[in-house]
Amino acid sequence: MTLKTASFRFKIAIFLIATIAGAASARDVKPLKKKVSASAPQAEGPLYASRADAMQFADDLASRRSLDPAWVRQVIGRSRFNPTVARLMQPPAQAFVKNWRVYRSRFIDPIRIRAGVNFWQANRSALERAEKEYGVPAEIIVGIIGVETIYGRDTGSFRVMDSLATLAFDFPSGHPRALERSAYFKGEIEQFLTMESRKGADPFEPLGSYAGAMGMPQFMPSSWAKFAVDFDGDSVVDLWNSPADVIGSVANYFKAYGWKSGMPTHYPVHFDASRLDMDALMAPDILPTFGVTSFTAKGAVLEGQALEHPGPLALIELLNGPDAPSYVAGTENFYVITRYNWSSYYAMAVIELGREVAARLTP
Repeated sequence: MTLKTASFRFKIAIFLIATIAGAASARDVKPLKKKVSASAPQAEGPLYASRADAMQFADDLASRRSLDPAWVRQVIGRSRFNPTVARLMQPPAQAFVKNWRVYRSRFIDPIRIRAGVNFWQANRSALERAEKEYGVPAEIIVGIIGVETIYGRDTGSFRVMDSLATLAFDFPSGHPRALERSAYFKGEIEQFLTMESRKGADPFEPLGSYAGAMGMPQFMPSSWAKFAVDFDGDSVVDLWNSPADVIGSVANYFKAYGWKSGMPTHYPVHFDASRLDMDALMAPDILPTFGVTSFTAKGAVLEGQALEHPGPLALIELLNGPDAPSYVAGTENFYVITRYNWSSYYAMAVIELGREVAARLTP
């Protein structure tokens, strides 16, 4: 989860941490170039050069990746602990009341919709080509980029190297998955430094999210390495300044995670109270598990096209604070969207933003 002001960014970050268990957050058209400048705010924490564990990791990384050990030690040593990053990864002090309507209002708004229309119109050919080559609808790609960074307007203000080092070596110990998450971010440092070394780039230049996600689509370094593509044919993969590369890379990401061309993301659902087994329907969470027959046998009522759905379904629950929850029947494609960000709320925001943008396009 990136917005226009620091205070709003903080609120969104806390909300996402509360609603996405263990996710590493891990994403309007104006010139897109995010570089460190003299005026960019930098962390004030200590350097990692004095940390024996960090320096040992640097040596091991250099050996595994055949990188210059002096360069790796220098980069990791110059990285700083960022207390804001650590704080944003802390579990909330008290339970957060989830509210889909509030969450939705933060992403499906006039600013993003107008920016999405502009982005779609400016990049129509790349979106059409991505849909043809990867099978991912343009509105899903547009929804992702809009939710993540408002089409590149806000790609983050945290120095990526500091964020990754902080979360690799000082992940908050109070987090229930602290050791696992620390290992994950060590892997992200490894991918990031390998990538920067190959490019001959300065690893202290990129700015991103507090979790180290970068560029218009907010790819983590490992996703950049696995899924980023040169979609504009200039022999450079640029997820900061090339909308075509961003579009192709997002589509490639979804295809790699199993996107099924032509399959809806979800269907309307309601319930037959006389045979409703809500506990059974909710047990798999958002993982599609039930065929149509078993889904409806447990009291879920589908209509029309949904009754002919060929694959498994999941009951998706979206809480609305004190009001009644909203429900949809999620397909495998809905689940694929949650591989970008582990939240059903996020997936619905992506879907609905894309639809709102598509509805306002002129032929």
